[in-house]
Amino acid sequence: MLGAPASGQAPARTEPALSRQLPPRRPAELGPPAAAKPAQPPAESGDRPAQPAPAGSPPPAAEAGEASCLASLAAIPGNNVEAADPKLAQGDPACRVSEPVVVKALALRASEKQQSVAFEPPVTVSCALAKVVADWVRDSVQPLVRGHFENDLTALRVGGGHECRRRNHASEGPVSEHATGRALDIFAFRVGDGKAAVQVVVEKPQGLVQNSFLTAIRQSACGAFTTALGPGSDAAHANHLHVDIQERRSRATHFCQ
Repeated sequence: MLGAPASGQAPARTEPALSRQLPPRRPAELGPPAAAKPAQPPAESGDRPAQPAPAGSPPPAAEAGEASCLASLAAIPGNNVEAADPKLAQGDPACRVSEPVVVKALALRASEKQQSVAFEPPVTVSCALAKVVADWVRDSVQPLVRGHFENDLTALRVGGGHECRRRNHASEGPVSEHATGRALDIFAFRVGDGKAAVQVVVEKPQGLVQNSFLTAIRQSACGAFTTALGPGSDAAHANHLHVDIQERRSRATHFCQ
């Protein structure tokens, strides 16, 4: 048959094509190859042990924010705000004051001119409340005083800063915001100085101008604080304006009466 091998001869062996593509074998004298190390996945940040902060490093953000509150108020010319007894931040959790401060005076405007309103008497509150009050006095109260009396606000007669008690001095019920220093009571506004000074008493305003002024003050307080209560709301607030920064579920929720 055509193509048959000659009688008595074995057919020639051909290597598979694959075998011809393989590299030469490793020489025996080199020994077996070292086992490859398995690849390690990148470490998660949570798997790394916490490293101590180097000496002199700044405090965490929360602590730094608290520390900067008093510093930012004290840096404004005209503000007279000092650190209060640090023990107020300890003790009963219901009556702890976060960064307690003593407010003696607040600037009427953020400028180099040291024009300020005195707090009579000085009041102990949380620094967070002091900052809100400072903004309110500068941005709302002083312009309203200028608009109604063409003069400057010189003093606030205040009370009811930090006081560890329940709401409305009740024997039971929710703890007051005064317990944590997050509330302030205002009894009167003094406009001008000397013999020309005008006292606007919250409980007994004199005339249409003072009535209009106090109405505007309460409306502005409703925007600046989460709570604003004054005469007409209940018997406990018949002679003063109560403002506080009580935390609620929504920042847009305000309680004003």
